[in-house]
Amino acid sequence: MIDLRHLAAPGTLFAVRVTPKASRNDVTLRDGKIRVQVSTVPEDGKATAEVVRLLAKAIGIPKSRLTLVRGETSRDKTFRVE
Repeated sequence: MIDLRHLAAPGTLFAVRVTPKASRNDVTLRDGKIRVQVSTVPEDGKATAEVVRLLAKAIGIPKSRLTLVRGETSRDKTFRVE
């Protein structure tokens, strides 16, 4: 998992590409883009909840400080740090 602490400033917006049903949970930076792989299935928001948990851990903030701005049912999501 990569270190994303530089995103911890309040008001920071960042985009994420999600891969559900992956073989393992991981956060990577590829070609300057944040990619999150989760092993959970994309139903009833389970995969998104896991993405929030992994991102919060990588950024070093509580889950409650991450807000999903765009892409609730999409693989491309935008988050804001509160």
